[in-house]
Amino acid sequence: MIKHFPLSWLATATIIVLSLYPFGRIELAENVPLADKWTHMVMYAVQSIIIGTEYIRHYGRLSGGRLIGLCLLLPTAVGGLMELAQAYCTDYRSGDWIDLLADAIGAAIGYSLVRLWQIVRKK
Repeated sequence: MIKHFPLSWLATATIIVLSLYPFGRIELAENVPLADKWTHMVMYAVQSIIIGTEYIRHYGRLSGGRLIGLCLLLPTAVGGLMELAQAYCTDYRSGDWIDLLADAIGAAIGYSLVRLWQIVRKK
């Protein structure tokens, strides 16, 4: 699996590190409304897109059920695990249900873009 999906694993590992590393306050983002939520959406949209495109590249196509599972549910599950890890395994980060919602929205955006790309590719 690692051999066929290296970017998917790299994206997931990057999200894990970014979610659990104690960065402290980032002053650049303080002036952007909901910067943390936008960051979550972008990270999980990118993860979803990478997973979907690598799967299509390797297997040639992606059925609807697998597409939903890989591009929507898998990134959302990773987001949920990261929120739980932040809440219960660190004392410098906190888990947030709104962050999980942003993760799911990002995964849905990524899923939609992969699905759109798949439809356009067929024509």
